[in-house]
Amino acid sequence: MTPHEFLKYIPATNCGECGYAACLAFAVAVTKGGVSPARCPYVKKESLPAAFSKDEQVGLEGVGQGQDERDMALVAHLKSKLQKLDFSQLSQVVGAAWSADSPEQLAFHYLGRSVLLGRDEVVMDGEQLVDPRDQILLYNYVAFGDADASSGRSDNLGGLDRSRKEKRLPGGTWVGMESLPNSIAKIRTLATYCEARLAERFAGRLDDLAPLCQQIRGEQTHDEQAQSADFAAILPVLPHVPLYLLFWDQDVKDGFEARVKILFDQHVMDFLDLESLVFAAERMADRLLALHLHQEAGH
Repeated sequence: MTPHEFLKYIPATNCGECGYAACLAFAVAVTKGGVSPARCPYVKKESLPAAFSKDEQVGLEGVGQGQDERDMALVAHLKSKLQKLDFSQLSQVVGAAWSADSPEQLAFHYLGRSVLLGRDEVVMDGEQLVDPRDQILLYNYVAFGDADASSGRSDNLGGLDRSRKEKRLPGGTWVGMESLPNSIAKIRTLATYCEARLAERFAGRLDDLAPLCQQIRGEQTHDEQAQSADFAAILPVLPHVPLYLLFWDQDVKDGFEARVKILFDQHVMDFLDLESLVFAAERMADRLLALHLHQEAGH
C-alpha cells in the first residue's frame, strides 16, 4: 500500500494527535516504516487490511529503531518526489546552481556547508550525508520548489512555472514564529531547542558570535530592527531560508539573563513547512554551538 492509498483510512485533517505534523508524513511512517495505524485516534480500524493488524515493537530500543525507520521512510518518500522533476528548472526556484555537466545534481549551501543534492543521495563537504534528519530537511526544501509538491497535488513539471510565479523571495520583512500560521504549538519548541540554547551558551561571550556567524556565511547587521539588540545577524540556512538572530547579552548587575530571538522572513513558508522550519533553526543552533566548542578546544 502506498502512503496516498493509506490516507483513505484516516480523516487527513493534519490534526497532529498522532505525533506527526501532517497526515501524509504519518501515512509514510505506517506504510514504509512499520508504525502502527492505531497512533491515529480516528483511523478506520475495521476497514484496514489484515497486514496492518500487527502491533509496533515496544520498549526503548523499539522506539529508537522505529524513529530511524520513519525517518528513512520519509527520506525515501521525498526522494521519490524528485525523480521526475527537471533540475534545471527547479534550480531557479530554490536558488541552487545547476550545470549541464552534472544535470542530476543541485549545488547550494546549507549552514555554510557545500551541498550537492542528487535524486538518490546528498553529498555535503565532499562526504555522503547519512543523517536522515538533515536529508529530510534538504530534500523537503528542494521538493517545495515544485508547486505541486508543496501543495499536495500530484507531481508534474508544469508545477514549476506556477512555482516561480507564486513563490515570493525573501524581502527583508522579518516576523517572529508567533506571526506564522498555525505556529502556536511550535513556539516553545523553537525556544527550547534553539533560542534558549544559544542564549545560555553565549551569555557573557558576545564577542564570540560575529566570527562564528561568518563561518556559516552569516552577516552581522545594524538595521532598524536590530537597534535594541547587542548583536544581530542574518544567517542563510538555505538559499531562500534566512534566519535573523537577535541576541541580548546578560546584565549581571541589573539581573537580566541573556536572551535570543529568532525571526523569519514573512514569506519563508513558501519554501519550507513549519516543522522543517523549526528544525532548520535547531540545526542552526547546533552548528553555532559545535563551532564554538571546536574553537574553545583550540582547533
